[in-house]
Amino acid sequence: MSDQSLFKTVTTPFRTIPKSLAISVSILVWVLVVAGWFALTYSGAVKEMFLPKPEAVLITMGKMAADGSLWEHMLASVQVVLIGFIVSSIVAVPLGLMMGTYRIVQAFLDPLVNFIRYLPVTSFVPLFILWIGIGIEQRVAVIIFGIFFQQLVMIADSARSVPRDLVNAAYTLGTRRIETVFHIVLPATLPNVMDVLRVTMGWAWTYLVVAELVAARSGLGYISLKAMRGFQVDVIFMAIALIGILGLITDQIFRLVRRVLAPWAH
Repeated sequence: MSDQSLFKTVTTPFRTIPKSLAISVSILVWVLVVAGWFALTYSGAVKEMFLPKPEAVLITMGKMAADGSLWEHMLASVQVVLIGFIVSSIVAVPLGLMMGTYRIVQAFLDPLVNFIRYLPVTSFVPLFILWIGIGIEQRVAVIIFGIFFQQLVMIADSARSVPRDLVNAAYTLGTRRIETVFHIVLPATLPNVMDVLRVTMGWAWTYLVVAELVAARSGLGYISLKAMRGFQVDVIFMAIALIGILGLITDQIFRLVRRVLAPWAH
């Protein structure tokens, strides 16, 4: 591909670029980030108590992995996020489809849902501790509260976007009205639903630190907050990096599942 043709390709909106170019650019951005990190720490522009050297983070990770504590904290965080996300999604997907399909359900739920979804999650942490206790249930409740109402609204909006001609054609072919949601609306919105789940899974990871803010005894958010009290910046950076890596892995899993379940959407 000539330089002129390549320039035209990358500057054309929505134009597909070569896979090799996409991979190269993705690698380049990480090279620049790591290079900038090295430059800031080794040049002395930022003190090590504020920004640790990359090898310090790797050494800390290696030590915690060797004694097994790292895996314990990672497993605890993954467990909280997955349980909260799965419980939320199992309820939010069918309810959101109903909310977007039936006006009576929307009229009933809309005022409450749109009120609750603007409430700050952090303000409910003391209440969850009071109501539920300080076990894993409290942390899971924070994840659920953080993403459930957002999922409802986004899935309902996807359901409302289903073409009416598609629904009317289904009625003409004999589909019963009660079957509309799961036989017509769900397949039509499946790509969007998968995108909603992928985005809200990312939010679940961001709420992890909030979930482990109080009374937790394990988890990546817990060790990050504990390290903050002792100015262990390398531990904080390690915990942040691991949360980002785990979030990226789940994001790629959702992309793969979307391709398998909704191949027509590409």
